[in-house]
Amino acid sequence: MGGFDLASWLNLTGSPFEALPLFVTSLAIGLLMGVERERKHHTLAGIRTFPLTAVLGTLAAMLDAASHGVLLQTVGLLAVASFGFLPERCADGDKTEPRTTTVVSLLVVYCLGALVWHGFGGVAVAVGIVATALLYLKPELTGLTHKLERRDLLSLLQFAALSFIVLPLLPNRTFGPYQAVNPHQVWLMVTLIVGISLSGYLAVKILGQRVGGPLLGILGGLVSSTATSLIYAREARANPLSLNLATAVILLANLVLFARLLVLAAVVQTSVLAAVTWVLLPGLLCGLSAALWQLRQHNNSQPQPELQLSNPSEMKLALGFGAMFALVMFCAAWLNAEFGSKGVYVVALISGLNDVDAISLTAFNLFGENRLDGQQVATTLALAITANNVFKFSLIASLGGSALARRCLPTLLAASGGMLAGLLVLSGSH
Repeated sequence: MGGFDLASWLNLTGSPFEALPLFVTSLAIGLLMGVERERKHHTLAGIRTFPLTAVLGTLAAMLDAASHGVLLQTVGLLAVASFGFLPERCADGDKTEPRTTTVVSLLVVYCLGALVWHGFGGVAVAVGIVATALLYLKPELTGLTHKLERRDLLSLLQFAALSFIVLPLLPNRTFGPYQAVNPHQVWLMVTLIVGISLSGYLAVKILGQRVGGPLLGILGGLVSSTATSLIYAREARANPLSLNLATAVILLANLVLFARLLVLAAVVQTSVLAAVTWVLLPGLLCGLSAALWQLRQHNNSQPQPELQLSNPSEMKLALGFGAMFALVMFCAAWLNAEFGSKGVYVVALISGLNDVDAISLTAFNLFGENRLDGQQVATTLALAITANNVFKFSLIASLGGSALARRCLPTLLAASGGMLAGLLVLSGSH
């Protein structure tokens, strides 16, 4: 069970009770799932049956270990499965809890108990937690299936097919002038970006109107800070009473961009994380300080309008980002070869007006190919974010009006100032 050996800590090694911690782990997994099932009305099994079933799995695996077989484990699995054939009985005539989920859960907890004995206690605990979460979140998951439109489901299926079937088939080598475009790498980055955006999109779908302005801004920023700014700028213009809410959502959506890029750096090119942190973290902290000061000045309690965002897994959007990413990679490689890092900076200023992810991923890849150093990558990100902020501020001012623009400007300026300060410190340390 990882690096901590409970048997050694309790001085059980070599004693008749050496296997006791394994049974304790199985018991804990069973109790976790059993507590959730006990909450159901007239359920087939609950807080006693689940722990006993987990212990049964461990015990069967232990007894089988002497003969190096799986006979008792198989018999135990069939015995647990037979619970589904027990007659339904309900004394007060109420409808009983559907037993399919409970029987499958019992089979899962039995297998997890056996897994504990075979030395995979950590995996068993993790799977038990995930399984309990699936059982507990039934209302949210059911609500999600009703909130997702047919078009959303089709988009998810298409994207899953292209990501898990087509992606492994794409050639993993560079093509074209300057060896700039790698089809496998391009689609891998598309998968990463869409995956992050999709998490925010699904969270908005699940939570809906139950989330407040700050959380709505964070979730909207995960999907698209530009789209979120556009939607709430229009809302502020159409409904002046929503000005405070629109300010909160727009500011937080734009600050999420810094966190997104830090995550991308950590995933795509960990070795450049230290350099970009010098730029992104001061920008995030300065922007967040200004945003919190701004939001304290106003009351944000108005009811929020619904945030309508496009599904980021739609093939048109995914292919569009892929094409833009490939184009940015080619232009950055070309201009970098001709003019050095200054050429990449030009691409950052131009492409950053529309999207920061593409040029950021390109800069990370150029760093991995030793075409840019850490300071140049940080400068590229700072230029792209600044260009993007200028573009979004123009949207906010033109669509949302001068009042919204005045409230958003200090945070955008503070974030840019924080990035500039961090870049100066980084430059001085080299």
